[in-house]
Amino acid sequence: FLCSRTLLRSEANHLKECFKVMKVLACSLFSVVLAAGSEDAVDKNRPVTKVINLLKDMQKQLEKEAEEDEEIYNKLACWCTTNDKEKTKAIADAEDRISQLVSTIEEKTATSSRLNTEIENLEKEVAKNQASLDKATAIRKKDLADFNEDEKDMLQSISALKSALVVLGKHNGGAAFLDMHLEDTQVALEQLLHRHSAMIGDTLSAGDMKMVRSFVQAPEEFLDQPAFKQSYAPQSGEVYGILKNMLSTFEANLSQSQKDEMSAQGAYEELKAAKEDEIKEGQSHLESNKEQLASTDEDLANAKEDLEDTRNSLSADQKFLMNLKQKCQQSDQEYEERQKTRQEEISAVSEALSFLTSDDAHDLFTRTFNFVQTSQSSDAGARRDAAQVLAAAGHRLSSPELVALASKVRLDAFTKVKKAIDDMIAKLLQDKEDEIKHKDYCVEEINTNERETDLKNRDREETEASIETLKNEIHTLSQELDTLKAEIQTLQTELKRAGEDREAENKDFQDTVADQRATVKLLQKTLDVLKGFYNKKHKGASLAQEDPAGPPPPPGFKAYKKSEGSGGVMGMIQQIIGDAQAEEAQAVQAEKDAQAAYELYVKDTNDSVTQKNNAITNKADTKAKKEGELQEAKKDHGNVMVELEELSNENADLHKACDFTLKNFDIRQTARDEEVEALRQAKAMLSGAKFNAFLQNPAAFLQRQQ
Repeated sequence: FLCSRTLLRSEANHLKECFKVMKVLACSLFSVVLAAGSEDAVDKNRPVTKVINLLKDMQKQLEKEAEEDEEIYNKLACWCTTNDKEKTKAIADAEDRISQLVSTIEEKTATSSRLNTEIENLEKEVAKNQASLDKATAIRKKDLADFNEDEKDMLQSISALKSALVVLGKHNGGAAFLDMHLEDTQVALEQLLHRHSAMIGDTLSAGDMKMVRSFVQAPEEFLDQPAFKQSYAPQSGEVYGILKNMLSTFEANLSQSQKDEMSAQGAYEELKAAKEDEIKEGQSHLESNKEQLASTDEDLANAKEDLEDTRNSLSADQKFLMNLKQKCQQSDQEYEERQKTRQEEISAVSEALSFLTSDDAHDLFTRTFNFVQTSQSSDAGARRDAAQVLAAAGHRLSSPELVALASKVRLDAFTKVKKAIDDMIAKLLQDKEDEIKHKDYCVEEINTNERETDLKNRDREETEASIETLKNEIHTLSQELDTLKAEIQTLQTELKRAGEDREAENKDFQDTVADQRATVKLLQKTLDVLKGFYNKKHKGASLAQEDPAGPPPPPGFKAYKKSEGSGGVMGMIQQIIGDAQAEEAQAVQAEKDAQAAYELYVKDTNDSVTQKNNAITNKADTKAKKEGELQEAKKDHGNVMVELEELSNENADLHKACDFTLKNFDIRQTARDEEVEALRQAKAMLSGAKFNAFLQNPAAFLQRQQ
């Protein structure tokens, strides 16, 4: 645009100077053939001297204009060279930058793909290790529960065997002891044979198994043998030995089971530690890869954006450089043409001066002066009339060229003057046509610029509205994301507190149930002891006796009565047991209800967190999309502003080049028409027309002459 403004100003100045030079040159050429008109010999050479001085002035003016053109051209050449180098370097740097960015994008894309694959594999590996650990934990819990159940069963069986051995070992201790423990021992041994039939079958022979079963079915046959039967001792002793062997086997199996359990627990702990280390290491690598992926994706996005900006800048620089080379080439051509034309003009003036200032020309002018004066005297009136017309028009139109031409008409030959007038008229008409074309060009270009500016302003308003809308939407999404994250944090905190409360409630429940069961067990044992005595029927010692032959015996014992308060005590104990059992059942039901409510709360909370996380993901995606749209809108806005600035600069250049023409078009056209008309009038005068006839009716006069 600087180049175009310089060229337009140069062209306008050139046209003005051309007008002056051509008119002055025409006047000078009119004076090549001189006619002396002075009355005395002193003034013979005065017209020639004026022409020579005029040519010298023209020569100086041409040299001055040449220097001005050279100065302008040097500045323009400097501008072209500087911008050419800068833009060429900028284009080369942009191309290198684009190559680097393309390489970076390819590298980051490959890295992103590799990291995504590694993250996917690590997630699968972590999930696989976690699943293995969960499975091993579940198996360990199940095995531990089975071991605890078996251990409890084995302990109960060992206790039953020990009780049976105690019963058999103390069978001589009295019927009361046997009656109290025989029934419990029988039940315990029967349950033991049922639960461990396979193990007992592998341990005992068929005969021993048969004897044990017989003892279990009828222990009294082994213990209540009549005195005359001598088989009791061997049978009870044999059963005692079998049960003792069973006790040893059960104790050995229990010990081995406990060792196996400890070994299994140790193996599980080792497996758990190994899996947890693998999971921790996998999660560490996963987090590291995710951070690296985020950094890589960010670098990739920045590189793509930088690549697009660099390509846009490269395109603009290439376009500018192309226009610069074109404009500078045009300037070189124009300067060369102007130099050539001016040189020809200077040569013509110099040659004319050489003719006029030579000694031969001086002698010739001296010899022919009187003849020229005589030959021209008859045409003096016509010259005077034509000069008067040109002078009047020059003063009226403020045209120094017409005034100068009027003074030359008095001196020059008719033929050359009329030819010069015709040339000036043709040049003025051509200038008029060129000025009309220039005015049409200015009007069209200004209108086009204004239309494009209106369109770009509309685009600017639309992009600004879009940017504002996107900013508001992104702000709203950010607030919604912050709210969702805060809600999730609150839900997780409340869920953690609820879990802690549930754990404390469950501990209270366990303690309560344990206390109630211990109370029931103690009270039941107490009640059983009381029932064992008070519910037993005691035989009285009242036997019918015959009256003795002597005096009667003293009075015997009174009838034995149980304590009258025993029933109330046992009833109260039974009521306390019932209340304790009811409280235990109530606590169990309350625990079930609390656990169900907690599980429902956990489910609802997790569902809410999942929904909010999904909403966060969706809103984050939407926000990222809006942010991308915002960047695009800002980029479009920047491009529109650049285009508006270019249009504004272009508009300013157009107005600088065109405002003078548009503002003064009508005046310049009218003045040029009047100048042409004056030239035609002068030509008519020189062709023999009468000045008085012209003054009386100028239009008819010119029509006749044309």
